[in-house]
Amino acid sequence: MSVGCEKTIDMTRGEPLGLIVRFSLPLLVGNAFQQLYNMVDSWVVGKFVGTTALAAVGIAFPVVFLLSSLFIGLSIGASVMIAQFIGSEDKDAVRRGVNTVYGAFMVSIVPLTIFGLVIAGPMLRLIQVPENVYAQAHIYLLVVFAGIIGSLGYNINAGILQGLGDSRTPLLFLAVACVINTVLDLVFVLVLHWDVFGVAFATIIAQISSWLFGIRYVNRKYHDFSIQPFRLAVEKRLLRRVLRLGVPSGIQQCQLAVAILVLQALINSFGEQFAAGFSAANKIDTFAFMPIDSFALAVTTYVGQNVGAGQMDRVKNGVRKALVLCIVVCAVMSALVVPNGALFLSIFSSDPAVIQAGQAYLVRVLSTMVLLAIMYPLNNALRGAGAVVTPMVSNIVALWAARVPAAYLLAHFYGKEALYWSYPIGWVLGILISGTVYLRGRWKRVCTAARITE
Repeated sequence: MSVGCEKTIDMTRGEPLGLIVRFSLPLLVGNAFQQLYNMVDSWVVGKFVGTTALAAVGIAFPVVFLLSSLFIGLSIGASVMIAQFIGSEDKDAVRRGVNTVYGAFMVSIVPLTIFGLVIAGPMLRLIQVPENVYAQAHIYLLVVFAGIIGSLGYNINAGILQGLGDSRTPLLFLAVACVINTVLDLVFVLVLHWDVFGVAFATIIAQISSWLFGIRYVNRKYHDFSIQPFRLAVEKRLLRRVLRLGVPSGIQQCQLAVAILVLQALINSFGEQFAAGFSAANKIDTFAFMPIDSFALAVTTYVGQNVGAGQMDRVKNGVRKALVLCIVVCAVMSALVVPNGALFLSIFSSDPAVIQAGQAYLVRVLSTMVLLAIMYPLNNALRGAGAVVTPMVSNIVALWAARVPAAYLLAHFYGKEALYWSYPIGWVLGILISGTVYLRGRWKRVCTAARITE
């Protein structure tokens, strides 16, 4: 089905693995830009401001993620719904779906921004931020929350386009943001000496620029629909469908953010250098996992389009091949990063204690990340089919029944570095839940019924 742009990919025809790889490559480059974007912030403050600033930026991330999580769910819901409309070749539904998603976004953004500004300080106190880090983390949060419309707007744009089968255009938006952010980081910190405030201000300028550029670009390139952010044309039936598909993902993201905050409180209790090491290692970990994340996102669109077209055999074939691909690539990435962890960590800090703390994370988490490479594609396959409750349950149980309690117990009995073994413990439990549901196949009947009735 054509939606007015040659960049869209019809994933209902052709060899599944080739389609998934082709769709995921722009996502991979985009993720690289996204992580480069985030890593530049950490590199600039770590190298030119200090360990305290590096810890402040790292500590602030899960608070921002918590506030953003429900809108990340909305973008996922939009992507799945639009992919299913594309599979069923309903152009009018695509247009009305885009209008509905943007209307809901624009109505919600002002109260969300105010809420973020109000909770910034209390949230930092709640997670026991060290006193010498608190002031800089608070400044960073206030600035980022004030301009959060840019980050959330980008995610909405990307979700819509990925549902259409276009994974290339969001890459342009990220490239714009990355270039602007890098230049402004250096100017604001090295020239104007604005330190953490400068990094945060550069971030929101880059994100808002990327969001607005995205709206203009989409409206020029796509002829079957346009993004009209101030039209507020919300259809209740379509909004309910987006929420049905997106709210479980949003809840999953939200509880993940809460779990990160709970773990961050534990990490913060071991001091500034341990927190800075975790922050740096987490950036490297995210960078190493990018290929798997990109393949999994491609699986969501692949499954969504094929479910919309009623081609369940293609769904099974594509998911199986995607799992093998993810496992192999993840094993390679772990083998490359773990032995060279200290070298990568030295990019962010030359403090031996920070490097040692970061290495403790990389050895325990990256060496077992192949488990996450199984869990992620399975959850995204179920999500793309519209069976969105299972991924939510899988992640909630994996976090709250395994990772969080295991982290505190391991830290108490075996020391602070042992807490990172809680990650693979949680992933095993998540695989058991998602894998069992996927293999039993009941989700096929649920998503088929939803496709017929809606």
